Amino acid sequence: MRRLAAPLLLALALGLAPSGVARAEPIACGAPPEALEAAPLPGAFAAIARGQFRVLVVGSASTASGGTSSPDHTWPQRLKALLAVRLTPVVVELETYGARGSTAADHARILATEARRFRPHLVVWQLGTVEAARGMSAEEMSEIVQDAATRLRAARGELTDLMVMDMQFSRFFRANANVEPYRDQLRYAAAASGAHYFSRWTVMKHWAETDRIDLERAPREQRTAVADQLHDCLARALTAYILEGTQRNRR
Repeated sequence: MRRLAAPLLLALALGLAPSGVARAEPIACGAPPEALEAAPLPGAFAAIARGQFRVLVVGSASTASGGTSSPDHTWPQRLKALLAVRLTPVVVELETYGARGSTAADHARILATEARRFRPHLVVWQLGTVEAARGMSAEEMSEIVQDAATRLRAARGELTDLMVMDMQFSRFFRANANVEPYRDQLRYAAAASGAHYFSRWTVMKHWAETDRIDLERAPREQRTAVADQLHDCLARALTAYILEGTQRNRR
């Protein structure tokens, strides 16, 4: 498969083609209910019960930017703010490591270091965009995820839950890269390692196809505002997913 150029990776990172479980808010954004169905999150549940919840987000450029009006409007920061409100008086801490062009191997090295230091109760690992854009091996990406998950479990046990999140939906990306093998391998890696799988692709595709949030087709002058809305809705869907997972520990 041909490698996509660096300007295309940047465009994808920005979401642009070149030229108690409170579900009301996420559903208002249009997230499909089945995308918010989560298995139990024992690490998050125990941490919340103790009154302190630490979340580590690792990923590519969209975790740190994504064309929003400010860093506070990115989905990790919105996730932190929403969790803090929903989980009051629990103290929510969140750290983000996102870099343009970073791969699963880069992320695994970050996880190995930061998981020991930060001792997160939940890791949200977003990946797949760079690998698919560059035509890298989907199988090797999967193996890296599984190995990192094994190491995380050996170090943290059930104190830390791992959530694997796939790439953001883009018609341009879909037309220029063979995306599905990477999504398949991420699903497989999550299942094989006992991690959770949150499909950002599915949620964003639903928003685009129902004309709820469509960043690629937004007028240029509205793209920043639409990016803010997109990140906020993604954070709300993730919040609902996480709270659903913690509630399942009570059932």
